[in-house]
Amino acid sequence: MIGTDDPNNEEEPVLKVTDRRKFNEDGSLREGVVIDKDEPKPAVEPIIDASPPPAEGIIADPSGEKVAASTPEPEVEPEEDDIETHEKDPASFINFLSTLVTNAAAALGAIPHPVTGQKSVDLESGKYWIDVLTMLREKTKGNLTTREESLLNSILSDLQMQFVAINKAAEEKLKANAAKKFSSKDILGG
Repeated sequence: MIGTDDPNNEEEPVLKVTDRRKFNEDGSLREGVVIDKDEPKPAVEPIIDASPPPAEGIIADPSGEKVAASTPEPEVEPEEDDIETHEKDPASFINFLSTLVTNAAAALGAIPHPVTGQKSVDLESGKYWIDVLTMLREKTKGNLTTREESLLNSILSDLQMQFVAINKAAEEKLKANAAKKFSSKDILGG
């Protein structure tokens, strides 16, 4: 099974792929597919009222009585933190953001590379992906939901701190290796 450390385990995972496309490559309907047709809605005939419009602030009740108009209820905006919406929409901003973050995390050694399975650090690529996310934050300023904006900001700050820590550790390692190669006699000429 995948993910086990037992090299003698010879079980192969069973994968079943189901093609759910409704049309063939040539555009024809696939065999066994039924397409539900939306029934056309009946046309609504407009009601023409010859009576003069009511005075401002007064509306006509269907019974013919005049009633004071109330202020309309404000429309309730859909919940912007609806996680299901983002999961169902593969082109949502959060899913796009996760793609960029995965690349940055792989470059900084936080997750294994998707192809090789090895963790490696590539500071140049990591900096590139952090710069891309910074640019994206600037270009989308004012156009994101509060959840999207806070997610982008927190991810970006986490990646930046990780980059600085890795960069500092790399510098310390270089200094330590340089100290091992050279002695005080080499530097002072003694």
